[in-house]
Order: sequence, then structure tokens, then C-alpha cells
Amino acid sequence: MRRALAAAMAALAPVAVAASLDVAPFSRMEEGGTVGQGWQPLEFRKIERRTRYALVRDGDAVVLRADADASASGVVHRLDGPAAARPMLSWRWKIADVVTAGDPRRKDGDDYAARVYVTFRYDPSRVSAVERAKYALAKQLDGEYPPHAGLTYVWDARLPPGTVLPNAYTDRVRMIVVRSGGAEAGRWVAETRNVLEDYRRAFGEEPPPVSGIAVMTDTDQTGGRATAWYGDIRFMPAP
Repeated sequence: MRRALAAAMAALAPVAVAASLDVAPFSRMEEGGTVGQGWQPLEFRKIERRTRYALVRDGDAVVLRADADASASGVVHRLDGPAAARPMLSWRWKIADVVTAGDPRRKDGDDYAARVYVTFRYDPSRVSAVERAKYALAKQLDGEYPPHAGLTYVWDARLPPGTVLPNAYTDRVRMIVVRSGGAEAGRWVAETRNVLEDYRRAFGEEPPPVSGIAVMTDTDQTGGRATAWYGDIRFMPAP
């Protein structure tokens, strides 16, 4: 009986492990190397100065370091899957300090020491004919459709955690304040978010499939400097 139970547990174990998705296994990448395993630069046509990203060792783990100097760019990993399958997003991050001049309510304040994006695939059935034409034009320019919507988890300077507000540039992106202020600057902080529930609360609808995840540290609007470190990022099934 005990052998049968042990065999059954052994058969189930690989399924449980496979259910999680390590989208950013930075700790298994090579220090000083290039961010790979599906990650690509996220750059913007009208922003010439780009944030520097490097794989560095911090303590006993390799992490992704971001250094912004009046700059903006990120790194992105393309995905394709239903949010309900693995709705729990977990990651670690650390900042040197907050962007004190940032203000998410204004375009000229849209800067953060650290942010983690989750984007959702474009669905033509959810938008008007005018919006479909805009998406088609964007695809001609960029070679792919922009996301239908996005959630941006940010470390803000002063707004309280739990604050949800539209991005200053588009109401198709919701900013969610996860950390606020500089009291925890210089320390690693672990986060876990239910992306499915966050999307429902932010947009009042069921989400399309997840299309990507990105991290970005930027100071192009405020002209200052910021440094952040990102640890492994993982999608997991709901408990």
C-alpha cells in the first residue's frame, strides 16, 4: 500500500512542477552575460536614451540590474496563454531609491524606479471599428499588434499601495501601486499578485490571453537617475 502511494505521489510531482512557468529565471543565467531565454529589448522610437540592463551577482544569486539616466527602455518576454491557467505572478525586486519627481497622474511624471508589466493579447472583437483601424496601422509600423490592455505593477514614490489608476498616456493600461516610498529601498522585497483578479478589478471584464511580461526602470520624463534589481519572475497556478 505504501509503495502504491509513493508511486502515485511520484507520478504527480512532475505535473505540479510543470504547472509553474519561470518566465525570468535570471538566477540561472550567466553573470555578465546577455539576458536570453526569450527576453528581448523593449525600446521606444521617440526615446533615444535607453536604460542599461545587466546580469549581475547580488549576494548568492544572479539578478537583472537596471540603471536609468534620463532614459527609458525595458526587456520583454512574449507569452501566449490564458490568465486563468497560471494567475499568480511572483517576483522579487529592489530599488536604490524612489523617483521622487515621479507622478503617475501626469505624462511628465510617468517615471518609476521599478515596474513589472503584464500585457494581454489584442482581441478585435473587443474594440470598435475605429480602434481596429488604429491597431492595424500600429501593426504596419511595428510588425505586430499592440496589446489589448496591460497591468503595470509599480514601486511609486508616494501613492499608497493598492492604488489603481489609468496610465497617463492610455486608459488601456492600469497602474497598480505595489510598493510606495523609500523606507524599503536597498532591501529585496518579494511580491505575489493574482493577475486574473487584478485585471477584473481594473477593467471590469475577463482578460484576453496573456501576451507578454516586461520589466522597466525609467527616468526619461523627470530627467533623473534610478537603479533597480529584478529577481526571478514566475507564473503559478492559483492555490
